[in-house]
Amino acid sequence: MSTGPQAPATAYDPLRLCIYSTVALIAWIAGPFALIFFAGLGLAGYVRARRAGLTRSRCLLRDTRLVIGYLALLLAAGAAAAVWRFVG
Repeated sequence: MSTGPQAPATAYDPLRLCIYSTVALIAWIAGPFALIFFAGLGLAGYVRARRAGLTRSRCLLRDTRLVIGYLALLLAAGAAAAVWRFVG
């Protein structure tokens, strides 16, 4: 039995879904250039963090070397797609 007022239950805020949708929209509009930009930004950030001593990430891949390799691969894929789109 409760004697005081109960706090209302906090509703789930699907903020990440909104963020994912916004990133998908930017990628759809900007095409491979969005991939090049975001992968390059992430790559620069992880390289800087690795040099500062970060070895484990909250990213799904965990090891920063794997994350750096993944982002470098995405950057190369974006560059190839940009060349393919405008040259070939």
